[in-house]
Amino acid sequence: MSGIMFFGTQKLMELKDFYMIKVGCEVWLDRGDCIIFKNGNFLFGFCERNEADKEGIITFFYEKKEEVDRLYEKFESTAVSPPAVNEKYRIYHFFTHDPEGRKLEFQYFDHPVDRYLSGDELLLSRRSIRDFKQTEIPEEILDQIFDISRYAPTSRNSQSYYFKLVRNKELITWLSKRRGKKSAPIGKAPVAAVICSNPELSKRYVQDGCIAAYHFILTAWFFGLGTCWIAGMDREDIKKMLEIPEHHYIATITPLGYPKSIPLNPPERKERDWFVRK
Repeated sequence: MSGIMFFGTQKLMELKDFYMIKVGCEVWLDRGDCIIFKNGNFLFGFCERNEADKEGIITFFYEKKEEVDRLYEKFESTAVSPPAVNEKYRIYHFFTHDPEGRKLEFQYFDHPVDRYLSGDELLLSRRSIRDFKQTEIPEEILDQIFDISRYAPTSRNSQSYYFKLVRNKELITWLSKRRGKKSAPIGKAPVAAVICSNPELSKRYVQDGCIAAYHFILTAWFFGLGTCWIAGMDREDIKKMLEIPEHHYIATITPLGYPKSIPLNPPERKERDWFVRK
């Protein structure tokens, strides 16, 4: 389920240009005299009316402080004041207004927030994180991540995968040194997650484990937690240390924690036609 906030307007076409060009919204649905915009998972619409609705504040929030700064560059001439920290609410924000006088706020939360990403945002914004805050991950968040991750698909619904959390600092440090620089990110996170699969339950246990691992990585990102795929951890010494049966498969051991920072721009990608072959 979702929802839409509607406003009456006398300047529909002017608002369309403003919210698309300056704010960066998409048109989600155009009904001629009513237009609904999409910004992440926020839907809001304007309908032509005899009077304009201008009460309240339309707030857009972003994952990175730098995004608020980038928006401020567009709105500097109309902003009430430069971006600033609000210590009470732990946000970084500034205010401006749209062409019809509605108050707009652009902000960044300087603390973890509950899940909010839309599906396309989740897939497009995920990044590999290699440096983490030492903030403790609430148990209820971990419970929800595992509850969602258990819906990862498997061959013939074998459900051959399982997860193991590593919290012991000495063990996390030991794991981080198994592959030198390649496994070092594990040592920077408060928790490590081991994703395994059991070949006794599935002939496609490697695929099952890898799919479950990526399902876990996406779910963690949905809850604001960073991960990094560390390969080559399906090793006898690691299984012995973690008390994992020798014949089981370790798809990855990923660090897990709140990111110290998130890259502003995505890594370079080839054009779509390179990936879609005819």
